[in-house]
Amino acid sequence: MGDVAATIRVMPESVETDLDELKNKLEAVIPEGAKLFGSRIEPVAFGLKALIMVIMVGDIEGGTEQVESAFATVTGVESVQVTEVGRPV
Repeated sequence: MGDVAATIRVMPESVETDLDELKNKLEAVIPEGAKLFGSRIEPVAFGLKALIMVIMVGDIEGGTEQVESAFATVTGVESVQVTEVGRPV
């Protein structure tokens, strides 16, 4: 199969959530076989910002599901959603 790049939108629990700290926590739970390719902060509304993370997912069982499940367990995460999956350029 090879590597695919999954863009994942992580919504914090509140506007007070420290997104740099949240990113560090998310990086710590990335499953073996996947790695962080990049990240950015994206304004949503009313001061709320989402953390957009691009994860390279190799030949791991379940594909992005393992990453989504791991991210959902992190304290401070409200929701996790894969917004795009494609081949890296």
